[in-house]
Amino acid sequence: MKATPILAVAVGLMTLSLPACQTHAEEPAHHEHHKIVVTSPQAKDVVTTQQYVCQIRSQRHIDVCALANGFLMDIPIKEGQAVKKGDVLFQILPTLYKSKLDAEVAEVRLAQIEFDNTNRLFSGATPVVSQSEVALYQAKLAKAQANANKAEAELNFATVRAPFDGIVDRLLKQQGSKIKEEDALTTLSDNSVMWVYFNVPESRYLEYVSGLSEHRDSPVIELVLANGTKFPQVGKIGAIEAKFNNETGNIPFRADFANPDRLLRHGQTGNVLLHRTLKDAVVIPQRATFETLDKRYVYVVDADDVVHQREVVVRHEMDDIFVIKSGLGAADRIVLDGVRQIHEGQKVEYEVLKPEAAAA
Repeated sequence: MKATPILAVAVGLMTLSLPACQTHAEEPAHHEHHKIVVTSPQAKDVVTTQQYVCQIRSQRHIDVCALANGFLMDIPIKEGQAVKKGDVLFQILPTLYKSKLDAEVAEVRLAQIEFDNTNRLFSGATPVVSQSEVALYQAKLAKAQANANKAEAELNFATVRAPFDGIVDRLLKQQGSKIKEEDALTTLSDNSVMWVYFNVPESRYLEYVSGLSEHRDSPVIELVLANGTKFPQVGKIGAIEAKFNNETGNIPFRADFANPDRLLRHGQTGNVLLHRTLKDAVVIPQRATFETLDKRYVYVVDADDVVHQREVVVRHEMDDIFVIKSGLGAADRIVLDGVRQIHEGQKVEYEVLKPEAAAA
């Protein structure tokens, strides 16, 4: 009599659990058929951008040095001042050089008188002196003139002038300082054009050179400054150095930027942006690809609606698209959505999405 309730409870539990089991068995029915989305690669002009850290240099940046010994008598410039070619930067006490020039000029006058008298004696109706004596005094005059020219140059060295238009840097010597020949007085920067140096990997160097050989458009070069703003002038490639750095595998490029407002200064840093237009590039959405063992693949749909895995080589990676170097053509059909729901050799049902809509 006591076993009957236990049996009833057991039967009741089995009855309650049965619908749950039936529901679980019905779940896979919702995933039996899946339509995937297929599109085609798009051939179009694409602007690619490469970014490099750069160092900004003046096209001419020199040390201004003393050319004579003496005391620094006058400094008619200020630090940071813009100067013109020929402006006086420093004046060294010229007394000794002026005295030496006066003495040499006097020697020239004396040699000139001696030469004139000797030449007169030789040129008369009856020569009193020989032609060799005339030549001797002529040589003496030439030597005196050379010494005078040298003394004049030394006097000019006492005045240090700007060799080109530029901006004066910090003054390294002050008025009254005793200086020696070749002492650095300041630096002078010509900032009218700036040279911007950046390092390019070997693969991108080869790509750049091949682009030139194929007569493609030259890249558009922009400069991004330290505060994130773009410099208003557009640059151009000015030079490529002769050798690669064996340690880094890079080669230095130089881009030239006009600097009319003198915003850029020697020693600044920034980033160079190289924009290049690829004509009729093959482009696909990134989500159409998948990776296996560091290689990238897509699923291609053949004429019988069967999918096959195909390796692609990416040339450039952009925001949400890949520029394909090899592996696909504009006429191929590729799986866009549902890549993870299919496998090699599977026949699929699909919807077609135009390339323009797929890239949107």
